[in-house]
Amino acid sequence: MKKFDSNEAFDQAVKSEEQLLLLKHSSTCPVSGAAYEEYESFANEHKDLNIYYLVVQEDRPLSNHIAETFHIKHESPQAILFKNGDVAWHASHWKITYDSLEKAFEENR
Repeated sequence: MKKFDSNEAFDQAVKSEEQLLLLKHSSTCPVSGAAYEEYESFANEHKDLNIYYLVVQEDRPLSNHIAETFHIKHESPQAILFKNGDVAWHASHWKITYDSLEKAFEENR
């Protein structure tokens, strides 16, 4: 898993990569901790995919930028699958599971 460090890095990745999966993670929320474990498990099994995360407390400007640019209400945890520069799928809270991530990729190939 890779971590974004700027709005510019995020924008460039979304534009240049066919598919990109992002997790907005809260370091203080137990629900987010559970989602992070599912996400990390998925990432470890799918090293060929473009998988990123951000920690909301550390990068609020990027989190807000994503919500505003793609018109997705901010939630945390929140998983977003981008395909060809736009949002193809997103889920939040307990809906972020290994299986839901797998299904999102399968349906958006």
